[in-house]
Amino acid sequence: MSRAMLTLILSLALAAQAAPASPPTTPSPPRPRPTFAPPPPPPPLPVPPDAATTDPRPHVALVTDLGTIVVRLENERAPVTAANFLRYVDAKQMDGFKFYRSTKSWGPGNQLIQAGNRGDARRNFPPIAHEPTKASGLTNCKGALSMARLNPGDATTDFFLLLSDIKGFDSDSPGGDGAGFAVFGELVAGTAVAEAIFNAPVSPTAGQGVMVGQMLEPQVTIKTARRVPAPADAPKGCVVKAP
Repeated sequence: MSRAMLTLILSLALAAQAAPASPPTTPSPPRPRPTFAPPPPPPPLPVPPDAATTDPRPHVALVTDLGTIVVRLENERAPVTAANFLRYVDAKQMDGFKFYRSTKSWGPGNQLIQAGNRGDARRNFPPIAHEPTKASGLTNCKGALSMARLNPGDATTDFFLLLSDIKGFDSDSPGGDGAGFAVFGELVAGTAVAEAIFNAPVSPTAGQGVMVGQMLEPQVTIKTARRVPAPADAPKGCVVKAP
């Protein structure tokens, strides 16, 4: 072996000894698998109103020149009279009817306003049977919606809104005619509007008989009459007699 070859071998051997030893390799820990948070649950569906708390009785909004009045109808206790009122509402026949009377001249114990068809009588549906309060279990208290009439069985469009108790209108009232006026609902919103109609100007000469001095001038127009949902804050009311 030549001297040059021997020198090269020795140099490689010394270099191998001088090189630092590689540290032992440690296996890497396993990478955790990515985790994904489950999606949030969908929002709960809206809970439908409890049937026990939803008033099933019809409600009607009367939009007048002076504001809106809402009445609730006793369609189970006075079905004939309530259905007659709703017939005019649903046919839009009540649009244009007038509040035309205020009984300010009768004093604080007999306060009412009266409305009805003061125009073309051909817009009237046939008269309805009378439903006396002694049969319906209703009463003419403050806020009552009552059917106006001349004789039992001739009522068509005209109705009263009572702004005081008038128990003399009940069919079983002592000294009455035994028929009275049929209650079929009551005022549940717009009391201030009803009072404004009651306090509106009247003609000193218009009207006949007991109605002289009670005719509104100008009359207050019912612009529209439509069914509406029951107001959330509707009062319990007074028209249903205590058992």
